[in-house]
Amino acid sequence: MLRHLTLPRLVAWAALIGGLLILAVEPLPGAETRALALAVAAIGLWATGVVPEPITAVFFFTAAMLLKVAPAAVVFGGFESAALWLIFGGLVMGVAVKSTGLGNRIATRLGRAFGSSYWGIITGVTLVGVAMGFLMPSSMGRAILLMPIALSLAARYGFKPGSNGHLGLVLAAAFGCHVPTFAVLPANVPNLVMVGAAETLWHYSPSYGEYLLLHFPVLGFLKTAVMIPLIVKLWPDTPQLSGEAPQSLGPMSGAERQLSLLLGAALLLWATDFVHHVSPAWVSMAAAALLLMPVIGLVDRKAFQEQINYASLFYVAGIMGLGAVVDKSGLGIRLAEAMLAVLPLAPDSPATNFASLATMSTVVSMVTTLPGGPAVLTPLAGEMAKASGLPIEAVVMSQVLGFSNPILPYQSAPLVVAMQLGGERLGPAQTLCLWLGAITIFVLLPLDFLWWRLLGWL
Repeated sequence: MLRHLTLPRLVAWAALIGGLLILAVEPLPGAETRALALAVAAIGLWATGVVPEPITAVFFFTAAMLLKVAPAAVVFGGFESAALWLIFGGLVMGVAVKSTGLGNRIATRLGRAFGSSYWGIITGVTLVGVAMGFLMPSSMGRAILLMPIALSLAARYGFKPGSNGHLGLVLAAAFGCHVPTFAVLPANVPNLVMVGAAETLWHYSPSYGEYLLLHFPVLGFLKTAVMIPLIVKLWPDTPQLSGEAPQSLGPMSGAERQLSLLLGAALLLWATDFVHHVSPAWVSMAAAALLLMPVIGLVDRKAFQEQINYASLFYVAGIMGLGAVVDKSGLGIRLAEAMLAVLPLAPDSPATNFASLATMSTVVSMVTTLPGGPAVLTPLAGEMAKASGLPIEAVVMSQVLGFSNPILPYQSAPLVVAMQLGGERLGPAQTLCLWLGAITIFVLLPLDFLWWRLLGWL
């Protein structure tokens, strides 16, 4: 029996036992103790993947209600969130892209642009994802559009599911459209949570250019430059193109034209939501509703029943529920205050302050998930500014150092959804997160410190 206790299983068992011990010892007042126990157990299971992630989400919902950690409206709040319905619409669009042949057409054109080398394909998909961050305000929407194209590229180059090449393309699409784009102001939810709270509480709202100049050179450009060779070296493969002459694509079918028009309209509405103020989620739902209409018929009943991955919706709702429970119980604030008390923040210690603030944001985001990090930390920015002697603007911006660096995939719903859409488990994404996290902490953040000093922020 002991030989079956692999490291992930040991960690999962430790998380479950740790949760039970927390319940028994009760180190914190009522609801906070129960929230901490549930967070330790759920994060342990999600991080190790020993139990399928959607099943862990079901366990989380059940335990949260039995333990009365929070009201049902909080525990199940993820099912009411706009993000969940953005995902649902994206799942329908993904089926349509595959079934109409539009994905294959786009993949063929991109394949000609990227060349036939593995390096070229991974680089091309990653850079397309990063470029989309400047056009679309939702990383979830970017993953939804890019992943079916990445899967079509995988098929074009002979990368079957389960192969390194298939996994590499899925990771390039998932991480490319999400991780570097934390350095673009409107591109991800945590960025907007931070800026909205800072404007309300501290009357500080960074401009697009200010934010981009401070964060993109290191957290955007250099992180992309690190990510591409990591994927290529960790999951190497060789494209297997047919030796036959490439066939002409031919004219677009009626279904492809209809889908192109619909996706183009959705992209336009996503990119201009600051004008019409319609949530990207409802744009996604409207597109899905049109695709499912019998008159249009781009996604029929059989495809809807068999090809939509409903399990991913439970997983995402569970992650959102955990973040809401941690926030509602007060556990997130307690963790941040405890860290603030022990971190060596001090005036005239720029390197120590920079490292301390980055550490705080990283750790808090692991407990609250990425969108919860700035919601917890921004109200404490005044105390952190007083302790460090830094301006409030620098303290607020320092949160990006942590929430742009997910250590484990469960922290980020877009990463989870992208891997689900790609038909891959989260284990490889976790490996890439850990590699990127380590390189960011030991290489990129020291470079970022020098960049902040050069710009006069520290």
